[in-house]
Amino acid sequence: MPYYEFRCRSCGSFDSPHPMAAVPDVSPCPVCADPAPRRMTGGALLHTGSTASRLLDATARTAEQPAVVTAPPARTTTRISRNPLHRKLPRP
Repeated sequence: MPYYEFRCRSCGSFDSPHPMAAVPDVSPCPVCADPAPRRMTGGALLHTGSTASRLLDATARTAEQPAVVTAPPARTTTRISRNPLHRKLPRP
């Protein structure tokens, strides 16, 4: 069931789940029970658990909990080609 955003004049915004076939234009505020009109917002485009969602969550987490590096990365060996045609390629 999708969530819709409503805005109470005194308490602010809140989300409320409703079936798509029966979305009310006004919903009672869960704090003060005043009628709150529905706001026009963009839909949730990411599914929880999707690759994009996990990437966004990991990126947001690094702002508060950055990864600490304890050692330099392991050194990798570069592969040397023995093909004589590769010697003609430009070098960086």
